[in-house]
This record gives sequence, C-alpha cells and structure tokens, in this order.
Amino acid sequence: MLRKFLIVATMTAALFASSESSYPSDWKSFESVNTPLATIGALPDCNADVSSLPDIYQETVATYCAVKPGGPGAVEILVNSKAKDSFNKRDGIFPDGAIMILHLKDLKVLFVTTYKGNKPLYSIYTEDGQDAANVEGSGLNPNDCRTCHTGYGAFCLNGQCATLK
Repeated sequence: MLRKFLIVATMTAALFASSESSYPSDWKSFESVNTPLATIGALPDCNADVSSLPDIYQETVATYCAVKPGGPGAVEILVNSKAKDSFNKRDGIFPDGAIMILHLKDLKVLFVTTYKGNKPLYSIYTEDGQDAANVEGSGLNPNDCRTCHTGYGAFCLNGQCATLK
C-alpha cells in the first residue's frame, strides 16, 4: 500500500510544478503602479489581432490565453514599497523578498517575482495563498515566466519587464 502511495505521489509531483518562493501574505499592502499594461487595465481578448505588437506582447497574450480561454481579463501591477525606487530606476537591482506581482484580478491569481541574492524566482498563487503553479507550457509554470522574463532583453532586465525609458 505504501508503495502505491509513493508511486501516485511521485506521478502527481511530476504533473504539478511548484512555485519557487513562498506566498507573499502581505501582497495587499503592495502599491499599484502605473505601467502601460496597468493603464489598459486588461490583457487583450484572445481573439484580438496583436500581430502588429512587439513579439513579447504577442507571446504574453498567447501565454495568458493558455491560462484562460478568452483572456484573463483585468490586471494590476503591484510593487513592494521597499523596492519602489528600484522598480522605477529599472536598473535590475532588487532587495531580497517578494517584489513585483502581476495580479490577474478576474482570475484571482498572483504571478509573483521574488528576489534572492538579486536573482528572480517565479511563483504563481491564488489570492488566498494556494500554490497555483502547474505543468510547463500551461502559462502557470515558473519556467513559463522565466522564458519571457529572460528571452526579451529589449524589454526585460533581471526579471522586470517593461517598456524601456
């Protein structure tokens, strides 16, 4: 019986990834920041023609449409107040801890970027703290986050993606 349990547990762990850092229970105290994405207030519908937008935006829409067909809806960008200056400088230097959150408001999901030794870690949680990380390619996997956050050097610097100043 124990052997069957271990096999099932191993298979389940292989199916579901886990977040790379702990849930930021203080996330509601993070500041909402004004970015082009936050100004729009939502990601485009999955049927929107985004072919004229830069590749990073096209991939972002495709990734989040994998999370929820039709699109994830309303979004908010949140930044830990201890890193607001670093966020605004866009210099790639961040203190340890949970720093930035993409809050998919309609889905009640938090995409969290945490830093340890100035290296970004990616996590996905529900608003109430349940680990929502899933299999790679689902749009809910830390490696999915890492792919975009490292693959678009013109927009992303050490985990922070934004239009260059």
